[in-house]
Amino acid sequence: MTDKKESTTKEYWVGIGRRKSAVAVVKLSQEKTSSINGVTAEVSQYLATPLELVGEKSNFGFVAKVNGGGKVSQLTAIRLGIARALEKYNAEFRTTLKKAGFLTRDPREKERKKPGLRRARRAPQWAKR
Repeated sequence: MTDKKESTTKEYWVGIGRRKSAVAVVKLSQEKTSSINGVTAEVSQYLATPLELVGEKSNFGFVAKVNGGGKVSQLTAIRLGIARALEKYNAEFRTTLKKAGFLTRDPREKERKKPGLRRARRAPQWAKR
């Protein structure tokens, strides 16, 4: 009794994107379908901008696994992952993507809470009397 394993000859390019506490692992492939966390999704205009910029929107689909952060941070992380995967696919896309700002990670993070304050900078309410 031999188990037949289907050979996975699918070629894909991996890009990792991060934003705040969201981390996305994006596998860019030449299949036309796209999914986010196992759910088939329509590619929004926001996510497709790196693909449109290099003229490859109709040629690629992606599978993204993303966790952490909020919805906007997750979408931004996926977009960065798509741009990094496109760069691995064709190194000539780097100048175009870099000039448009798609290969730059947004460094802004949540500031930590300080002792004696309510939040990072919010002081307790002051009463005159």
